[in-house]
Amino acid sequence: MSRVLVLHYHEIWLKGGNKRYFTSRLMAAIKAAVAGLPIESLVQASERLILTPREPASLQAMAERIEKVFGLAYFASAESVPAEQGEVVRAACALMRAKKPASFAVRAKIAQPLFGMSSMELEREAGREILAALRAEDPNARVNLTKPEATCWIEVIPNRALVYTDRSEGAGGLPAATGGRLVVLLSGGFDSAVAAYKMMRRGVHAAFVHFYAAPSPASGSSLPIAEQIVRVLTPYQFTSRLYRVPFDAIQREIVARTPDRLRILLYRRMMARIATEIARAERALGLVTGDSVSQVASQTLHNLRALDQGLTLPVYRPLAGDDKEEIMRWARRIGTYAISCEPFEDCCPRFMPRSPAIFAKADEVERAETALDIESLVRNGLEGVRVTAFKYSEGVVTLSDAEPQRLKRRFTH
Repeated sequence: MSRVLVLHYHEIWLKGGNKRYFTSRLMAAIKAAVAGLPIESLVQASERLILTPREPASLQAMAERIEKVFGLAYFASAESVPAEQGEVVRAACALMRAKKPASFAVRAKIAQPLFGMSSMELEREAGREILAALRAEDPNARVNLTKPEATCWIEVIPNRALVYTDRSEGAGGLPAATGGRLVVLLSGGFDSAVAAYKMMRRGVHAAFVHFYAAPSPASGSSLPIAEQIVRVLTPYQFTSRLYRVPFDAIQREIVARTPDRLRILLYRRMMARIATEIARAERALGLVTGDSVSQVASQTLHNLRALDQGLTLPVYRPLAGDDKEEIMRWARRIGTYAISCEPFEDCCPRFMPRSPAIFAKADEVERAETALDIESLVRNGLEGVRVTAFKYSEGVVTLSDAEPQRLKRRFTH
């Protein structure tokens, strides 16, 4: 008998002829996640993965890292025993005696045709023995198939059986970096961090662009907040790049030359243009924002349409139909909530108009932009870009300054 981690994927089952590709990327992600820990083997067995440690004491540390691997539906620490009825039942009884539940159920899956009994037969046999073992200590112990206090899962696969009583929800989605690249316009707030996570969960590899202004004496800079958010998100995709773009001078130019009711939309249009140049340097296929329809004035359907008019890359809005409470729940779940609660000054609310447009049209926004030297403002933004590279390895995120060489090459041609 030995302890292993049994890892179940779900959505990859649907990939047909491409399943091998996604499975191989999932296994690579798992190996990267547990790098530095003593691993005996990682193998695929009947639509599940089995991670065997060299030292059982490292199982907990492995499980903590596995929680952030996209592509897994759930995982469990299991007893690995010979695929023989007596061994399986003994292991099941031992695990359930340790839990001492008042009620229980047994769920069996058999992926070994030569096992000699069906899943239902194994459930009945194991259930009978477990019930006898539990009633030896608690005469009121009972079977409850609909809402048990504890469940014993048994999975019979070629050459062995896996028995466990606790399992953890995985991160779900698709393995990291299987869906192409996107650039996330990252503020310090709740929304854009959650939007980034949701797209990363679909296999997207995200680069991040943060626009900042000099903070007022009453508030802190948004830069440390953005950095903390990327630090939290990087373990899900192993590497990240954060582009920091100074936006003060651009904002002041917009304030001086355009109607105040359109300021926020013009800020955001300029951000999208600059982010588009960064996306091209990153070989990204589009932009991601944290917009939720009608949450604020700039996010009405009319204004979103005006914002997107004329952009050369698609804009993805994974939070479009979410309300604030849903977004906050996700932020708590992924670990960015407390970071976004910290006081900081975001650049978009600066010089906020008293009555921002809520039903803007693309043509009036474009007319307002004729007062601006768009090319010069984009160039000024790109000239001030600084880049931080993030890397997750052996359970630690490290940061380093990076030269935006690809951006510079694009900028100079």
